[in-house]
Amino acid sequence: MYDHASQKKSQRIKLFSFPQTMSKFRKSTMDELNRLSVEAFQQKEKLSLTVVLDNVRSCHNIGSVFRTSDAFLVEQIFLCGITATPPNKEIHKAALDAEKSVKWIYFSTTVEAVEQLIMEGYQVWAVEQVRNSIMLPDFTPDPSAKIALIFGNEVKGVDQSVIDKCHGVIEIPQFGTKHSLNISVSAGIVLWEVTRKMNS
Repeated sequence: MYDHASQKKSQRIKLFSFPQTMSKFRKSTMDELNRLSVEAFQQKEKLSLTVVLDNVRSCHNIGSVFRTSDAFLVEQIFLCGITATPPNKEIHKAALDAEKSVKWIYFSTTVEAVEQLIMEGYQVWAVEQVRNSIMLPDFTPDPSAKIALIFGNEVKGVDQSVIDKCHGVIEIPQFGTKHSLNISVSAGIVLWEVTRKMNS
């Protein structure tokens, strides 16, 4: 007797079977990733790059920025205004202990943080949509400079009073209907591109 259902099941199994050559893409183990301990990370030389969070309200976003900053060896994070600080269980959920590896400092206002960075010789760049911004692909960091990047509030963005103190503004090109990205997404895009150029 012909079993049509069994025949179809056999065809599906064959259809979704991967060729043997796919094994070369085996996922890396934790040992193979050579993950640093928190202590080793803190001792490792970092990029001369500071991230500034201007009144970021979401602990998930804050934690995500910590995790991204850890991945790209960011020197430090300045947490400003209403931005929450570790220890915080909601930050930890997204940061996964990166809040323990990446150095952070709290400032009551972002203007105060920017003024300190400028005094310490940093070039300070807001990430925002403004007139006369530099599009991210066109941004070339000065190889001899210390860089600070400011990411703003989820609704209001980087405050104008902060922008007015910056050396310039970087904008992420966007082509859809929203022209708005979540801050953790913006940080991931900008930090990848800027650190890539700083390391080249």
